[in-house]
Amino acid sequence: MRIHFLGATRTTTGSMYLIEVNQQRILLECGLFQGRRGESLERNRNFPFDVTQLDAVVLSHAHIDHCGNLPNLCRQGYTRNIYCTFATRDLAAIMLEDSAEIQKDDAEFVSRQRAKKGQPPVEPLYSAADADRAVRQFVGFNYDRPMPVADGVTVTFRDAGHILGAAQVVLDIQEGARKFRYLFSGDIGRGDDDILRDPEPVENADFLQVEATYGGRDHSRKVDAKLEAGRLVRTTIERSGKVIIPAFSIGRTQQIVYTLHQLTLAGQLPPVPIYVDSPLSVNATEVYRLHPECFNESVYKFLREKANPFGMENLTYIREVAHSKKLNELKDAAIIISASGMAEAGRVRHHLKNNIGDPVNMVLFVGYCAEHTLGAQILAGRNPVNIFGEPHAVRAQVASIDAFSGHADRTELKHYVNALSGNIRKISVIHGEESQCLAFAETLRQIKPKSEVVVPQYRQILEF
Repeated sequence: MRIHFLGATRTTTGSMYLIEVNQQRILLECGLFQGRRGESLERNRNFPFDVTQLDAVVLSHAHIDHCGNLPNLCRQGYTRNIYCTFATRDLAAIMLEDSAEIQKDDAEFVSRQRAKKGQPPVEPLYSAADADRAVRQFVGFNYDRPMPVADGVTVTFRDAGHILGAAQVVLDIQEGARKFRYLFSGDIGRGDDDILRDPEPVENADFLQVEATYGGRDHSRKVDAKLEAGRLVRTTIERSGKVIIPAFSIGRTQQIVYTLHQLTLAGQLPPVPIYVDSPLSVNATEVYRLHPECFNESVYKFLREKANPFGMENLTYIREVAHSKKLNELKDAAIIISASGMAEAGRVRHHLKNNIGDPVNMVLFVGYCAEHTLGAQILAGRNPVNIFGEPHAVRAQVASIDAFSGHADRTELKHYVNALSGNIRKISVIHGEESQCLAFAETLRQIKPKSEVVVPQYRQILEF
Protein backbone atom coordinates (compact mmCIF):
# COMPACT_ATOMS: atom_id res chain seq x y z
CA MET A 1 0.00 0.00 0.00
CA ARG A 2 1.24 3.46 -0.88
CA ILE A 3 0.03 6.81 0.45
CA HIS A 4 0.56 10.15 -1.26
CA PHE A 5 0.57 12.98 1.30
CA LEU A 6 -1.11 15.81 -0.61
CA GLY A 7 -2.17 18.23 2.12
CA ALA A 8 -1.94 19.10 5.83
CA THR A 9 1.73 18.09 5.76
CA ARG A 10 3.71 20.27 8.14
CA THR A 11 0.72 22.62 8.08
CA THR A 12 -2.88 22.43 9.29
CA THR A 13 -4.98 23.02 6.18
CA GLY A 14 -5.91 21.20 3.01
CA SER A 15 -6.08 17.65 4.39
CA MET A 16 -5.81 15.19 1.50
CA TYR A 17 -4.22 11.75 1.23
CA LEU A 18 -4.33 9.39 -1.74
CA ILE A 19 -4.15 5.68 -0.91
CA GLU A 20 -3.15 3.15 -3.57
CA VAL A 21 -3.91 -0.47 -2.70
CA ASN A 22 -5.05 -3.49 -4.73
CA GLN A 23 -5.03 -1.40 -7.92
CA GLN A 24 -7.62 0.83 -6.19
CA ARG A 25 -7.32 4.54 -5.43
CA ILE A 26 -8.99 5.85 -2.27
CA LEU A 27 -8.94 9.53 -1.37
CA LEU A 28 -8.88 10.18 2.35
CA GLU A 29 -10.18 13.74 2.97
CA CYS A 30 -10.51 16.51 0.40
CA GLY A 31 -10.02 19.76 2.28
CA LEU A 32 -9.55 23.34 1.20
CA PHE A 33 -6.05 24.73 1.56
CA GLN A 34 -6.02 28.14 3.25
CA GLY A 35 -3.06 30.49 3.29
CA ARG A 36 -1.50 32.93 0.82
CA ARG A 37 -4.06 33.67 -1.89
CA GLY A 38 -1.97 32.68 -4.91
CA GLU A 39 -0.82 29.38 -3.45
CA SER A 40 -4.32 28.61 -2.19
CA LEU A 41 -5.88 29.17 -5.62
CA GLU A 42 -3.32 26.95 -7.32
CA ARG A 43 -3.54 24.08 -4.85
CA ASN A 44 -7.33 24.14 -4.56
CA ARG A 45 -8.07 24.35 -8.29
CA ASN A 46 -5.65 21.69 -9.48
CA PHE A 47 -5.65 18.18 -8.08
CA PRO A 48 -2.33 16.30 -8.38
CA PHE A 49 -4.12 13.17 -9.66
CA ASP A 50 -6.82 12.16 -12.14
CA VAL A 51 -10.08 12.55 -10.20
CA THR A 52 -11.90 10.22 -12.60
CA GLN A 53 -9.62 7.34 -11.57
CA LEU A 54 -10.65 7.44 -7.90
CA ASP A 55 -12.59 4.45 -6.59
CA ALA A 56 -13.81 5.94 -3.29
CA VAL A 57 -13.54 8.96 -1.01
CA VAL A 58 -13.58 8.67 2.78
CA LEU A 59 -14.22 11.70 4.99
CA SER A 60 -13.44 11.92 8.71
CA HIS A 61 -15.46 15.03 9.57
CA ALA A 62 -17.14 18.15 8.24
CA HIS A 63 -14.60 20.94 8.84
CA ILE A 64 -13.78 22.79 5.63
CA ASP A 65 -10.06 22.00 5.83
CA HIS A 66 -11.12 18.34 5.51
CA CYS A 67 -14.17 18.40 3.21
CA GLY A 68 -14.19 21.84 1.57
CA ASN A 69 -12.85 20.86 -1.86
CA LEU A 70 -15.25 17.96 -2.46
CA PRO A 71 -17.53 20.06 -4.73
CA ASN A 72 -14.53 20.84 -6.93
CA LEU A 73 -13.59 17.15 -6.98
CA CYS A 74 -17.09 16.24 -8.18
CA ARG A 75 -17.15 19.16 -10.60
CA GLN A 76 -14.01 17.76 -12.23
CA GLY A 77 -15.51 14.32 -12.73
CA TYR A 78 -15.59 12.26 -9.54
CA THR A 79 -18.92 10.40 -9.55
CA ARG A 80 -18.57 7.65 -6.93
CA ASN A 81 -19.34 7.45 -3.21
CA ILE A 82 -18.13 9.72 -0.41
CA TYR A 83 -18.25 7.78 2.86
CA CYS A 84 -18.76 9.46 6.25
CA THR A 85 -20.90 9.32 9.40
CA PHE A 86 -24.54 10.46 9.32
CA ALA A 87 -23.83 13.59 11.36
CA THR A 88 -20.86 14.47 9.14
CA ARG A 89 -23.10 14.17 6.09
CA ASP A 90 -25.66 16.58 7.58
CA LEU A 91 -23.04 19.09 8.72
CA ALA A 92 -21.07 18.91 5.47
CA ALA A 93 -24.23 19.63 3.49
CA ILE A 94 -24.59 23.06 5.09
CA MET A 95 -20.84 23.68 5.24
CA LEU A 96 -20.36 23.11 1.53
CA GLU A 97 -23.35 25.23 0.55
CA ASP A 98 -21.93 28.06 2.65
CA SER A 99 -18.46 27.53 1.21
CA ALA A 100 -19.87 27.81 -2.32
CA GLU A 101 -21.29 31.23 -1.45
CA ILE A 102 -17.90 32.28 -0.09
CA GLN A 103 -16.21 31.07 -3.30
CA LYS A 104 -18.66 33.16 -5.35
CA ASP A 105 -18.16 36.27 -3.22
CA ASP A 106 -14.37 35.91 -3.26
CA ALA A 107 -14.35 35.47 -7.06
CA GLU A 108 -16.49 38.58 -7.48
CA PHE A 109 -14.19 40.60 -5.22
CA VAL A 110 -11.02 39.43 -7.00
CA SER A 111 -12.65 40.05 -10.39
CA ARG A 112 -13.44 43.64 -9.43
CA GLN A 113 -9.82 44.16 -8.39
CA ARG A 114 -8.59 42.62 -11.65
CA ALA A 115 -11.00 44.74 -13.72
CA LYS A 116 -9.31 47.87 -12.38
CA LYS A 117 -6.06 46.58 -13.90
CA GLY A 118 -7.69 45.57 -17.17
CA GLN A 119 -7.40 41.87 -16.34
CA PRO A 120 -10.08 39.23 -17.06
CA PRO A 121 -12.39 37.99 -14.27
CA VAL A 122 -11.84 34.77 -12.35
CA GLU A 123 -14.30 31.95 -11.85
CA PRO A 124 -15.30 30.69 -8.40
CA LEU A 125 -13.69 27.43 -7.33
CA TYR A 126 -17.14 25.82 -7.37
CA SER A 127 -20.83 26.67 -7.26
CA ALA A 128 -23.78 25.83 -5.02
CA ALA A 129 -24.86 23.31 -7.66
CA ASP A 130 -21.45 21.61 -7.38
CA ALA A 131 -21.83 21.49 -3.61
CA ASP A 132 -25.28 19.94 -3.97
CA ARG A 133 -23.91 17.36 -6.42
CA ALA A 134 -21.20 16.38 -3.95
CA VAL A 135 -23.65 15.99 -1.07
CA ARG A 136 -25.78 13.65 -3.19
CA GLN A 137 -22.75 11.35 -3.45
CA PHE A 138 -22.43 11.05 0.35
CA VAL A 139 -23.04 7.62 1.89
CA GLY A 140 -23.52 7.81 5.65
CA PHE A 141 -23.19 5.06 8.23
CA ASN A 142 -22.86 4.89 11.98
CA TYR A 143 -19.85 4.49 14.22
CA ASP A 144 -18.63 0.89 14.70
CA ARG A 145 -20.32 -0.43 11.53
CA PRO A 146 -17.76 -1.94 9.09
CA MET A 147 -18.37 -0.91 5.47
CA PRO A 148 -16.55 -2.33 2.40
CA VAL A 149 -15.51 0.65 0.23
CA ALA A 150 -13.12 -0.94 -2.28
CA ASP A 151 -11.60 -4.31 -3.13
CA GLY A 152 -9.96 -5.59 0.04
CA VAL A 153 -10.66 -2.40 2.02
CA THR A 154 -13.22 -2.08 4.82
CA VAL A 155 -13.81 1.19 6.68
CA THR A 156 -15.02 1.45 10.27
CA PHE A 157 -15.62 4.83 11.92
CA ARG A 158 -14.77 5.31 15.59
CA ASP A 159 -15.77 8.36 17.60
CA ALA A 160 -13.01 11.00 17.57
CA GLY A 161 -14.68 13.37 20.06
CA HIS A 162 -13.68 16.41 17.98
CA ILE A 163 -16.92 17.80 16.52
CA LEU A 164 -20.34 16.27 15.94
CA GLY A 165 -19.90 13.14 13.83
CA ALA A 166 -16.10 13.35 13.72
CA ALA A 167 -14.49 9.97 13.24
CA GLN A 168 -11.25 8.12 13.38
CA VAL A 169 -11.00 6.16 10.14
CA VAL A 170 -10.08 2.50 10.61
CA LEU A 171 -9.01 0.83 7.36
CA ASP A 172 -8.89 -2.97 7.51
CA ILE A 173 -6.94 -4.01 4.43
CA GLN A 174 -6.27 -7.33 2.74
CA GLU A 175 -3.50 -6.98 0.18
CA GLY A 176 -2.88 -10.40 -1.36
CA ALA A 177 -2.18 -12.74 1.54
CA ARG A 178 -1.37 -9.81 3.83
CA LYS A 179 -3.87 -8.35 6.30
CA PHE A 180 -3.31 -5.21 8.34
CA ARG A 181 -5.09 -2.29 10.01
CA TYR A 182 -4.32 1.30 9.08
CA LEU A 183 -5.65 3.94 11.47
CA PHE A 184 -6.13 7.55 10.46
CA SER A 185 -6.81 9.56 13.61
CA GLY A 186 -8.71 12.36 11.86
CA ASP A 187 -8.82 15.30 14.28
CA ILE A 188 -8.77 14.03 17.85
CA GLY A 189 -10.80 15.74 20.56
CA ARG A 190 -9.52 16.50 24.02
CA GLY A 191 -11.81 14.21 25.95
CA ASP A 192 -13.99 15.31 28.85
CA ASP A 193 -15.80 17.55 26.37
CA ASP A 194 -18.74 19.69 27.47
CA ILE A 195 -20.93 18.26 24.70
CA LEU A 196 -19.36 15.24 22.99
CA ARG A 197 -18.17 11.80 24.01
CA ASP A 198 -14.49 10.99 24.53
CA PRO A 199 -12.35 9.65 21.67
CA GLU A 200 -12.77 5.88 21.49
CA PRO A 201 -9.60 3.75 21.70
CA VAL A 202 -8.91 1.58 18.64
CA GLU A 203 -7.52 -1.90 18.94
CA ASN A 204 -4.98 -3.86 16.86
CA ALA A 205 -3.51 -0.97 14.87
CA ASP A 206 -0.55 -1.82 12.61
CA PHE A 207 -0.01 1.64 11.14
CA LEU A 208 -1.01 5.07 12.45
CA GLN A 209 -1.48 8.43 10.75
CA VAL A 210 -1.97 10.96 13.55
CA GLU A 211 -2.72 14.67 13.72
CA ALA A 212 -0.43 17.01 15.67
CA THR A 213 -2.12 20.42 15.63
CA TYR A 214 -0.97 20.94 19.22
CA GLY A 215 1.63 18.18 19.28
CA GLY A 216 4.29 20.42 20.79
CA ARG A 217 2.44 22.06 23.65
CA ASP A 218 -0.31 21.73 26.22
CA HIS A 219 -3.51 23.72 26.62
CA SER A 220 -4.52 25.41 29.83
CA ARG A 221 -7.00 23.49 31.95
CA LYS A 222 -10.61 23.56 30.81
CA VAL A 223 -11.97 24.56 34.19
CA ASP A 224 -9.58 27.53 34.19
CA ALA A 225 -10.72 28.40 30.67
CA LYS A 226 -14.35 28.69 31.70
CA LEU A 227 -13.43 30.90 34.65
CA GLU A 228 -11.16 33.02 32.42
CA ALA A 229 -13.87 33.35 29.76
CA GLY A 230 -16.33 34.44 32.42
CA ARG A 231 -13.86 37.00 33.80
CA LEU A 232 -12.92 38.47 30.42
CA VAL A 233 -16.52 38.72 29.21
CA ARG A 234 -17.76 40.10 32.53
CA THR A 235 -15.12 42.87 32.74
CA THR A 236 -15.86 43.94 29.15
CA ILE A 237 -19.59 43.99 29.85
CA GLU A 238 -19.04 46.05 33.00
CA ARG A 239 -17.39 48.79 30.94
CA SER A 240 -20.28 48.61 28.44
CA GLY A 241 -18.09 47.10 25.77
CA LYS A 242 -18.83 44.51 23.15
CA VAL A 243 -17.17 41.10 23.07
CA ILE A 244 -16.49 39.90 19.54
CA ILE A 245 -15.82 36.14 19.42
CA PRO A 246 -14.62 34.76 16.08
CA ALA A 247 -15.70 31.12 16.21
CA PHE A 248 -15.93 28.23 13.82
CA SER A 249 -19.55 27.57 12.97
CA ILE A 250 -19.27 23.88 13.76
CA GLY A 251 -18.10 22.79 17.18
CA ARG A 252 -16.69 25.96 18.65
CA THR A 253 -19.84 28.08 18.36
CA GLN A 254 -21.96 25.41 20.06
CA GLN A 255 -19.37 24.98 22.80
CA ILE A 256 -19.14 28.72 23.49
CA VAL A 257 -22.93 29.08 23.53
CA TYR A 258 -23.17 26.16 25.95
CA THR A 259 -20.45 27.69 28.18
CA LEU A 260 -22.13 31.11 28.25
CA HIS A 261 -25.43 29.39 29.04
CA GLN A 262 -23.90 27.58 32.01
CA LEU A 263 -22.13 30.73 33.27
CA THR A 264 -25.38 32.69 33.04
CA LEU A 265 -27.35 29.98 34.87
CA ALA A 266 -24.68 30.00 37.59
CA GLY A 267 -25.00 33.78 38.01
CA GLN A 268 -21.43 34.37 36.86
CA LEU A 269 -22.56 36.46 33.88
CA PRO A 270 -25.35 39.00 33.65
CA PRO A 271 -27.98 38.13 31.02
CA VAL A 272 -26.71 40.60 28.40
CA PRO A 273 -27.75 40.15 24.76
CA ILE A 274 -25.83 37.38 23.00
CA TYR A 275 -25.95 37.15 19.21
CA VAL A 276 -24.84 34.24 17.06
CA ASP A 277 -24.44 36.06 13.76
CA SER A 278 -23.82 33.45 11.12
CA PRO A 279 -26.38 31.60 9.03
CA LEU A 280 -24.04 28.61 8.98
CA SER A 281 -23.73 28.61 12.77
CA VAL A 282 -27.51 28.75 13.10
CA ASN A 283 -27.94 25.84 10.72
CA ALA A 284 -25.14 23.87 12.36
CA THR A 285 -26.71 24.29 15.79
CA GLU A 286 -29.95 22.89 14.41
CA VAL A 287 -28.02 19.89 13.06
CA TYR A 288 -26.46 19.41 16.51
CA ARG A 289 -29.95 19.13 17.97
CA LEU A 290 -30.79 16.45 15.40
CA HIS A 291 -27.95 14.20 16.54
CA PRO A 292 -28.19 13.69 20.31
CA GLU A 293 -26.66 10.24 19.76
CA CYS A 294 -23.30 12.05 19.59
CA PHE A 295 -23.74 13.85 22.94
CA ASN A 296 -22.14 12.81 26.18
CA GLU A 297 -24.43 11.67 28.97
CA SER A 298 -24.60 14.99 30.84
CA VAL A 299 -25.68 17.05 27.81
CA TYR A 300 -28.08 14.34 26.67
CA LYS A 301 -29.64 14.39 30.13
CA PHE A 302 -29.80 18.23 30.16
CA LEU A 303 -31.53 18.17 26.77
CA ARG A 304 -33.94 15.45 27.85
CA GLU A 305 -34.84 16.77 31.31
CA LYS A 306 -34.24 20.54 31.35
CA ALA A 307 -33.87 22.67 28.22
CA ASN A 308 -32.17 23.22 24.91
CA PRO A 309 -28.47 23.48 25.83
CA PHE A 310 -27.93 25.83 22.86
CA GLY A 311 -30.72 28.28 23.63
CA MET A 312 -31.69 30.84 26.30
CA GLU A 313 -33.86 33.94 26.54
CA ASN A 314 -31.05 36.45 25.97
CA LEU A 315 -29.64 34.54 22.99
CA THR A 316 -30.55 35.48 19.40
CA TYR A 317 -29.58 33.53 16.30
CA ILE A 318 -29.25 35.70 13.19
CA ARG A 319 -29.59 34.60 9.59
CA GLU A 320 -30.63 37.75 7.72
CA VAL A 321 -28.06 40.29 6.52
CA ALA A 322 -30.34 43.18 7.52
CA HIS A 323 -30.48 41.95 11.12
CA SER A 324 -26.72 41.46 11.12
CA LYS A 325 -26.16 45.05 9.99
CA LYS A 326 -28.35 46.32 12.84
CA LEU A 327 -25.73 45.00 15.27
CA ASN A 328 -23.56 47.91 14.14
CA GLU A 329 -26.03 50.23 15.86
CA LEU A 330 -25.72 48.57 19.27
CA LYS A 331 -24.75 51.08 21.96
CA ASP A 332 -24.83 48.84 25.02
CA ALA A 333 -22.83 45.80 26.11
CA ALA A 334 -23.31 42.68 24.01
CA ILE A 335 -21.61 39.47 22.98
CA ILE A 336 -21.34 38.73 19.25
CA ILE A 337 -20.26 35.25 18.16
CA SER A 338 -19.59 35.10 14.44
CA ALA A 339 -17.75 32.98 11.88
CA SER A 340 -15.09 32.35 10.84
CA GLY A 341 -12.80 31.36 13.69
CA MET A 342 -9.67 32.53 11.89
CA ALA A 343 -11.45 35.75 10.81
CA GLU A 344 -10.71 34.94 7.18
CA ALA A 345 -14.27 35.03 5.87
CA GLY A 346 -17.85 35.59 6.89
CA ARG A 347 -19.59 38.29 8.90
CA VAL A 348 -17.03 38.41 11.70
CA ARG A 349 -14.81 40.59 9.52
CA HIS A 350 -17.53 43.24 9.45
CA HIS A 351 -17.81 43.10 13.25
CA LEU A 352 -14.05 43.39 13.58
CA LYS A 353 -13.99 46.32 11.18
CA ASN A 354 -16.66 48.14 13.21
CA ASN A 355 -15.39 47.31 16.72
CA ILE A 356 -11.66 46.62 16.73
CA GLY A 357 -10.81 50.31 16.97
CA ASP A 358 -12.63 50.95 20.28
CA PRO A 359 -10.64 50.23 23.48
CA VAL A 360 -13.78 49.37 25.51
CA ASN A 361 -14.35 46.34 23.30
CA MET A 362 -12.69 42.95 23.31
CA VAL A 363 -11.83 40.47 20.58
CA LEU A 364 -11.75 37.03 22.16
CA PHE A 365 -10.26 34.15 20.16
CA VAL A 366 -11.26 30.68 21.30
CA GLY A 367 -9.53 28.51 18.71
CA TYR A 368 -6.56 27.98 16.48
CA CYS A 369 -5.59 30.55 13.81
CA ALA A 370 -3.36 29.28 11.01
CA GLU A 371 -0.37 31.29 9.84
CA HIS A 372 -1.05 34.34 7.64
CA THR A 373 -4.77 34.49 8.52
CA LEU A 374 -6.31 37.72 9.84
CA GLY A 375 -6.85 36.09 13.22
CA ALA A 376 -3.18 35.12 13.47
CA GLN A 377 -2.13 38.68 12.57
CA ILE A 378 -4.35 40.17 15.28
CA LEU A 379 -3.07 37.67 17.86
CA ALA A 380 0.53 38.40 16.86
CA GLY A 381 -0.02 42.09 17.68
CA ARG A 382 0.10 43.46 14.15
CA ASN A 383 -1.24 47.00 14.12
CA PRO A 384 -2.90 48.10 11.97
CA VAL A 385 -4.42 45.09 10.26
CA ASN A 386 -6.00 44.99 6.83
CA ILE A 387 -9.72 44.20 6.77
CA PHE A 388 -11.41 44.24 3.35
CA GLY A 389 -8.19 45.66 1.94
CA GLU A 390 -8.08 48.70 4.24
CA PRO A 391 -5.92 49.28 7.35
CA HIS A 392 -7.68 49.37 10.73
CA ALA A 393 -6.03 50.31 14.01
CA VAL A 394 -6.28 47.66 16.73
CA ARG A 395 -7.30 49.42 19.94
CA ALA A 396 -9.68 46.82 21.37
CA GLN A 397 -8.38 44.40 23.96
CA VAL A 398 -7.29 41.13 22.35
CA ALA A 399 -7.38 37.84 24.27
CA SER A 400 -7.10 34.17 23.47
CA ILE A 401 -8.20 31.05 25.34
CA ASP A 402 -6.82 27.91 23.74
CA ALA A 403 -8.46 25.49 26.18
CA PHE A 404 -11.66 25.67 24.14
CA SER A 405 -9.79 24.03 21.31
CA GLY A 406 -11.39 20.95 19.85
CA HIS A 407 -7.93 19.46 19.25
CA ALA A 408 -6.07 17.32 21.75
CA ASP A 409 -2.85 18.84 23.04
CA ARG A 410 0.52 17.10 23.48
CA THR A 411 -0.39 15.29 26.69
CA GLU A 412 -3.84 14.33 25.41
CA LEU A 413 -2.37 13.06 22.13
CA LYS A 414 0.11 10.97 24.11
CA HIS A 415 -2.80 9.53 26.08
CA TYR A 416 -4.64 8.83 22.81
CA VAL A 417 -1.68 6.97 21.27
CA ASN A 418 -0.96 5.03 24.47
CA ALA A 419 -4.60 3.89 24.58
CA LEU A 420 -4.27 2.24 21.15
CA SER A 421 -3.48 -1.45 21.08
CA GLY A 422 -1.51 -3.36 18.50
CA ASN A 423 2.05 -3.54 17.27
CA ILE A 424 2.21 -0.16 15.53
CA ARG A 425 5.04 -0.46 13.04
CA LYS A 426 5.02 2.98 11.44
CA ILE A 427 3.54 6.34 12.47
CA SER A 428 3.18 9.34 10.19
CA VAL A 429 2.59 12.71 11.85
CA ILE A 430 0.42 15.19 9.94
CA HIS A 431 -1.98 18.15 10.36
CA GLY A 432 0.22 20.49 12.38
CA GLU A 433 2.64 23.31 11.68
CA GLU A 434 6.13 21.95 11.12
CA SER A 435 7.34 22.73 14.64
CA GLN A 436 4.36 20.95 16.20
CA CYS A 437 4.72 17.88 13.98
CA LEU A 438 8.45 17.57 14.61
CA ALA A 439 7.97 18.02 18.35
CA PHE A 440 5.26 15.36 18.55
CA ALA A 441 7.35 13.01 16.41
CA GLU A 442 10.07 13.21 19.06
CA THR A 443 7.49 12.48 21.76
CA LEU A 444 6.27 9.45 19.80
CA ARG A 445 9.81 8.11 19.44
CA GLN A 446 10.05 8.13 23.22
CA ILE A 447 6.71 6.49 23.98
CA LYS A 448 6.75 4.13 20.95
CA PRO A 449 10.45 3.24 20.55
CA LYS A 450 9.69 0.23 18.34
CA SER A 451 7.68 2.30 15.84
CA GLU A 452 9.20 4.09 12.86
CA VAL A 453 8.05 7.71 13.11
CA VAL A 454 8.03 9.99 10.05
CA VAL A 455 6.88 13.55 9.38
CA PRO A 456 5.90 13.55 5.69
CA GLN A 457 6.68 16.42 3.37
CA TYR A 458 4.12 17.76 0.89
CA ARG A 459 3.67 15.26 -1.98
CA GLN A 460 5.86 12.67 -0.29
CA ILE A 461 4.91 9.04 -0.96
CA LEU A 462 5.25 6.42 1.76
CA GLU A 463 4.83 2.67 1.58
CA PHE A 464 3.12 0.72 4.34
